[in-house]
Amino acid sequence: MATHLVWLRNDLRLNDNSALWAACRRREDRVIALFIATPEQWRRHNMSPRQADYIWRSLQLLQQGLAEKGIALHYHQCDDFNAAVSYLQQFCRERQVKALFYNYQYEFNERERDAAVERLLPQQGVTVQGFDDGVLLPPGSVRTGNQKMYKVFTPFSRACLKRLRDDLPPCLPAPEARADATADEPSTLTPFDYPRHSIDEQLFSPGEAAALRRLREFCRQQVVDYPARRDYPAYESTSRLSVCLAVGTLSPRQCLHRLLREQPHALEAGPGSVWLNELIWRDFYRHLLVAFPALCKNQPFMAWTKQLAWQQRPEQFNAWCEGKTGFPIVDAAMRQMNATGWMHNRLRMITASFLVKDLQIDWRRGERYFMSVLIDGDLAANNGGWQWAASTGTDAVPYFRIFNPTTQGERFDKQGEFIRRWLPELAAVPDSAIHDPHGWAKKNHQRLDYPQPIVEHKAARQQTLAIFEAARKASPVISPEQVNEQF
Repeated sequence: MATHLVWLRNDLRLNDNSALWAACRRREDRVIALFIATPEQWRRHNMSPRQADYIWRSLQLLQQGLAEKGIALHYHQCDDFNAAVSYLQQFCRERQVKALFYNYQYEFNERERDAAVERLLPQQGVTVQGFDDGVLLPPGSVRTGNQKMYKVFTPFSRACLKRLRDDLPPCLPAPEARADATADEPSTLTPFDYPRHSIDEQLFSPGEAAALRRLREFCRQQVVDYPARRDYPAYESTSRLSVCLAVGTLSPRQCLHRLLREQPHALEAGPGSVWLNELIWRDFYRHLLVAFPALCKNQPFMAWTKQLAWQQRPEQFNAWCEGKTGFPIVDAAMRQMNATGWMHNRLRMITASFLVKDLQIDWRRGERYFMSVLIDGDLAANNGGWQWAASTGTDAVPYFRIFNPTTQGERFDKQGEFIRRWLPELAAVPDSAIHDPHGWAKKNHQRLDYPQPIVEHKAARQQTLAIFEAARKASPVISPEQVNEQF
């Protein structure tokens, strides 16, 4: 009887877990699992305390689920990835592990860690097997006719949809219970050595069962209304599954299969196709991380944007972080994120555009702040979204297209329902004036306990255009591939 080890990371589920399924293929093998917490590494990567709490709570539920399958989940905490690799070697020796199974992660540091494991463990007789599990299609499998990574989303999406129509990736069931498993006591899951910030379980219930319930509910009806309602933050019209996908209590293939069960024509532009496109965006950003690892190293995709003359403006940056810019839609969005750890996607675009295009502050500062607060923080999606908004990324919004935060608010929260939810100091302002509260207050001789706008949008827009145009003229033409080679 051989001992198989499943090394769990951002795949905290029993169902559709490629590594777990492969480890359990043979009934006669003993299967154990291991999760290694690396708080110091998390700090370097700006993981939010809420996400750490969600992981810890989900891990507790997973340990119970694995125990019911006859699989003990062991737990260890160490500082960083180097210490994790050393501990994994020691654990495999002590437990006489013959085969290690894990699901790939695509960030640069994680890939270097896994390369070290694949190099070292075979030297002590351990077979190592990894799987593409957190994506619909493996990175590198969707390429142009010239066998290169797509740099524009629309053709990438079309190619993905064709692949999915031709050959739907399987969705694996949970492994069967191992009634003959050797008794093995699981580890005690002590709280992480990390800042504590408890999650709101009504908004973000931890664990696999809760993720599957939410997925089923969303795909039955909400996904049909999603195209018409998804941009309006006052509505509960989005799936709120991003944290489940980031931590791995749910897989993208589970999302695809459930969607097709409820909406069979989603692959042919039928109901559900708009939400499916969001899942493909998620894949797109992961494929880009693998093709262009410099994205993991604070580098813009478009090389000429390295010349942009970003401003420091610490007071304005703090006002943005705290939701005190004087622009209601921006402030309501930031306060929503600070209070809950989550922000509506339309608002992520608006707040990012405001930081970069109105305040001329480096997008990387905003990217790091989002990661430090978001419960669904995910390097690929967060970096992709920020570079899109900053006009530095692949298939990004053109630099001369600059969101007007006031008109964005008027368009997507016309009556100010969302704004009032997060800015109670504007409760007395009528609907018609909610996007210009100080104009209303001046006209009606009212006093508001709300900040004046910290910038004049029209003037800021002209400054931003000048900054981008100067950078374009000053920069040599360098391809993304050349940027990648430099890092």
